[in-house]
Order: sequence, then C-alpha cells, then structure tokens
Amino acid sequence: MTLKQAVASLPAAAESREGYQRSRFQHWTDEDRDGCNAREEVLIAESRTAPTLGAGCKVTAGEWFSYYDGQTITQPRGLDIDHMVPLAEAWDSGASAWSAERRKAYANDLGDERSLVAVTARSNRSKPDQDPAEWQPPLGDARCTYTTH
Repeated sequence: MTLKQAVASLPAAAESREGYQRSRFQHWTDEDRDGCNAREEVLIAESRTAPTLGAGCKVTAGEWFSYYDGQTITQPRGLDIDHMVPLAEAWDSGASAWSAERRKAYANDLGDERSLVAVTARSNRSKPDQDPAEWQPPLGDARCTYTTH
C-alpha cells in the first residue's frame, strides 16, 4: 500500500475539543515498574552519550539532538518530551471516547520511538496542541520526517 492509499483509507470524522482537559491523559508514569517514568525513559533512550542518572532514575546529564530545531542540548531541563500527536489532537480525533487506562497508555507510549520525542522546550512550546496542518518544526530539514511520523 502506498502512503497515498494509506492516508485515503483513514476514517474521517468531525473533531471536537469539548470536555478536553490535559489531566485526562495521565502521563509520565512508570508502566514497566523499573523505577524510570516515561519521560526519563525517553531521555535515556535518545541521549547520544551515556546519560547520567541520579536518585530515582532522574536523568541529570546527557546529550540530545532536538531534530525540530537542530539544537544539541546537554541538560535535560532544556528539553520537553513531545507527544508527536498532541494530547488535545488525540482527544479531538476520538480519544474522548477512550477509557482512562487507554489514554494513560497513549500518553506514555514507549512502544514506538516516534510517539514521544525529546526536543527543546522552546520548539515544543511553539507547537502547543496543533496538528501538522497548523504547525511544522522550525528546521526545514525536519519537516518531512515530522509529517511522515
């Protein structure tokens, strides 16, 4: 199946933000119970060097490349973990009908490396809850990857 065929086969429905609250997506949980929450797991997985861990699996240093804006960051406090499909967009597109458990699983999805991605706080916060039709990464070279993901 081509990409065009795959996109054409997606169901279409009206979106609704009614009732959305970010808190309905419990996130940064430790689903595998290894002591590291989903945020820390992403930081560990995406660090280009061996990350430094403190008490409670707190990532304190490493080296990350924010592909949205081409920045290299060495302090995790400068990073956000972006939900590639914003939580509000997921809600608009049907997550409003999901169970709390399914929304929690979505918000902490470590099963696909594209779901959660470490990017600079600045680039992530420029996106808010916009979809790819409304927001694209500031780095031109990242736009194709972002849209495909």
